[in-house]
Amino acid sequence: MTNPSGTDNSSRPSHMGIFDTRQLSTLVNMDSPVAVHKEVLYILSLISTEFDTESIDRVFRFTVDLYGGKLPEYKECNTDYHNLHHITDTYLAMARLLHGAQLNNANFSNREIVLGVTGALMHDTGMIQASSDTDGTGAKHTKKHVKLSMDFVEKHAATLLLESQEVVDMRDMILCTDLMADIPSINFSSTKIELLGKMLGTADLIAQMADRTYLEKLLFLYHEFREANLGDFKNEIDFLHQTLNFFEISSKRFKETLDNTNHYMAPHFKARWNIHNNLYITSLENQRDFLEKILADENITICQELKRSEIVKTVRQKFGKTGLVE
Repeated sequence: MTNPSGTDNSSRPSHMGIFDTRQLSTLVNMDSPVAVHKEVLYILSLISTEFDTESIDRVFRFTVDLYGGKLPEYKECNTDYHNLHHITDTYLAMARLLHGAQLNNANFSNREIVLGVTGALMHDTGMIQASSDTDGTGAKHTKKHVKLSMDFVEKHAATLLLESQEVVDMRDMILCTDLMADIPSINFSSTKIELLGKMLGTADLIAQMADRTYLEKLLFLYHEFREANLGDFKNEIDFLHQTLNFFEISSKRFKETLDNTNHYMAPHFKARWNIHNNLYITSLENQRDFLEKILADENITICQELKRSEIVKTVRQKFGKTGLVE
């Protein structure tokens, strides 16, 4: 039997049983937006058989067209960290959280669930440049991209099939992805929208940090921050060192600011894959441990340890040796 992600369940050895050690990146082809979208729709069918998937299909196609430069009003996405891959990573993470929450009796309405996945698709649209903008890349919007994303949703409410109150709610949800936002001070319209906002904040953060190429992609993020004049980083390696602190900050944010909503991943993985483990946290912890290991060893060339997907090579081709300290 082949599931929507394209993996053949019948090919799994019957003796393996529970896949506690299975890697997150092997479950779905995360390099394929279509595969991710199919998995999201399948997850939503597990939540409710009455979903009208047409609206979700429409928003997904709109997102792909936007990032692909097919809308005349906007340029193709030109940021390598905050790109379509990150968007679909967040989209799937949000769907998984929604499924886990439903299994824990959160009882979201179908419309609220649609708002949740729509927010995931829209949360970084502020990084996309207008066609008329010829200065730099979308990275220059990093400091204000959350506000710009909120404005984007309001501008395109009709295309996104959002009512006026839903636009307000979506703005509040997207604001939860801002690491500097004071979430307790946000005047959410309901406790459900507040929970959706915290889940979106979780999905955005955990999808990045659990990505198997997260450490390599941090080099792209360094150059985005550099263009935006954000942060005080001496070079790429200093950025990696400061990321170790960010792991601690994120752990605290998950627990205190976002109300441990990442725990909704566990019931999802159990129900969907018979995996008794939160693979996002496992992957995140593995990333942290490996980064800590390579930064502590003075006898290795750090960038040579970051080997996945030839990302370091791509960074060098695009940015030369700007910011490089091996």
